[in-house]
Amino acid sequence: MQTHETLTSMEPEQPQFFELARQQRAHRRFRDDEVSEQLIEQLLDAAVRAPSAENRQPWEFIVVRSPERRAAIGTLMRRAWDGGAQQWSATRLSPALLADVESGIRGGIAEAPVLIVVAVDLQRGMEATLGSSIYPAIQNLLLAATAMGLGSALTTIATSFHAELAELLATPPHLRLVAVIPIGWPGVALGPSRREPVASRMHHETYGNHWSIGGQ
Repeated sequence: MQTHETLTSMEPEQPQFFELARQQRAHRRFRDDEVSEQLIEQLLDAAVRAPSAENRQPWEFIVVRSPERRAAIGTLMRRAWDGGAQQWSATRLSPALLADVESGIRGGIAEAPVLIVVAVDLQRGMEATLGSSIYPAIQNLLLAATAMGLGSALTTIATSFHAELAELLATPPHLRLVAVIPIGWPGVALGPSRREPVASRMHHETYGNHWSIGGQ
């Protein structure tokens, strides 16, 4: 008969994923060192392992390396920022985070050696499930970048000018551009992500029955 101690000893060791999840941060400053095509392919292979509604896999990824095209995307970001996003964010972000975001939009993000523009194919998924299909893929991409020592960030501000971004990338009408992910070697080292304790967001059975240590 197997005892509790025996069963415990048979449990597999926790994978490095949990530490990886704690280390994933938004990077907005990058070195100009090249990121190889092989690494980009590995990132995107991780992205497409994500689940999607009905397994329709509606994602498309446009890898942008051209300095001119990256600069053009950066211009769209600055236009959106100066057109109202900065004013809106100033009331919601701490001064330090606002300064970091502004620095990224003013140049740090577009200066990443690679921008991955993420799109969803409206012909390969229902409107209601596109978000639940594409954002798990983006999260896989961000975690894979962290695992490789690369910096990355989820940005959406350039998609405010969807028509211009679509023209720049020559995308067909059935693709919706949802994010721009800068990829590069980090310009500064960032520590673990800062989050509220998980217990402060956990509830027993019903909302308001707050979690305590040990789940009691």
